[in-house]
Amino acid sequence: MKPRRVVISGMGTICPIGHNLKDFWANLLAGQTGVDIINRFDPTDYPTKIAAQVKDFNAQDYMPRTEARRMDLFIQYACATARLALDDAGLDMQKVNSERVGVLVGTGIGGIEIFEKQCQVLQKRGPGGISPFFIPMLIPNMASGHVSIMFGARGPSSCSVTACATATNSIGDAFNMIRYGVAEVMIAGGTEAPITPLSIAGFCAMKALSTRNESPQQACRPFDLDRDGFVMGEGAGVVILEELEHAMKRGAKIYAELVGYGSSSDAYHIVQPDPEGNGAARALRVALADAGVQPAELVYLNAHGTGTRYNDAVETLALKQVMGSDLSHLAVTSTKSATGHMLGSAGAVELIATVLTCTNDLIPSNINLDTPDPECDLNLVRGEARSVAVEVAASESLGFGGHNAALVIRKYRQ
Repeated sequence: MKPRRVVISGMGTICPIGHNLKDFWANLLAGQTGVDIINRFDPTDYPTKIAAQVKDFNAQDYMPRTEARRMDLFIQYACATARLALDDAGLDMQKVNSERVGVLVGTGIGGIEIFEKQCQVLQKRGPGGISPFFIPMLIPNMASGHVSIMFGARGPSSCSVTACATATNSIGDAFNMIRYGVAEVMIAGGTEAPITPLSIAGFCAMKALSTRNESPQQACRPFDLDRDGFVMGEGAGVVILEELEHAMKRGAKIYAELVGYGSSSDAYHIVQPDPEGNGAARALRVALADAGVQPAELVYLNAHGTGTRYNDAVETLALKQVMGSDLSHLAVTSTKSATGHMLGSAGAVELIATVLTCTNDLIPSNINLDTPDPECDLNLVRGEARSVAVEVAASESLGFGGHNAALVIRKYRQ
């Protein structure tokens, strides 16, 4: 069977720099950051007291209060963002074959907030005090489950859990479902709500987080010589993937064409990437080959770029493996510098940024890039957003456990 063409017809995000595409893009171009002192709990005793939180989110703006109360925050983010993406796509579920509309919204951690709260209940009140909604609020697949229920999507429904590569894998797997005839439309992306006492404490124990508490807005600094760790973020990103003819028949607007997907494993270490970057290089190489794109054609890359010393250097090595030693033609940014690291939802939000870059021929800059690390000798966009004709672009994600994934998009040409 010849693979079918797949386009992106809708997008939505709720993240630390915006609750909609317009605000997200404007703030990204303006170099705004969502990082500040944690106010969701008291971080006084924590080495890291900062995070990129979603501000002023009210689940009842997107769903009835009774439904919201039965969801952990990561599920609320998923359902709200899916609604934004479907509205953006103009997709009326009453006018399409719902059995051919699927959902693949992943999460790296799942319902850690409800897990912590119910552990406290167990200690204070015993097993009789546990909520009957505890397990449905906890398990990772319930983001996809609730989205399917809320919008009546009766096609394939699944959940990827590959740490920080989750959303990229989710979108890539959904892409293949459409390409090979399993579905006509997929609601795909990632969601995460990890800013909780236990989660922050766990990442602090790993010494993975920035401790630049005195200047939160400058803390997240991918590829900068003075970087000291990543900043936790949260929120969700969802895209509507659609088979080209299906989109054209209903007169949908088309942002871009998704043309390639690659996935690999380092098979090296539980948290550290392969020091030579072999796994990350393999995922991007596979994605480009899948797209039928030569490395020299790639104009823009939204890098994983966490702001940890090891990751950024290894990602640079991986890019050199794929692109060659001269990377001057490839503009690179890490939008985590603005949003923080949104873990399982990062890849979706970064793909959305990549699509908007391609659509607008405008590349957002890396913020807080004061002194680029000589080890990371990439064509890093600094200062003002850069105006460039972006025909082909890519986004890549690397996750704990050695998971690597990459997506390639192209400007839509009928």
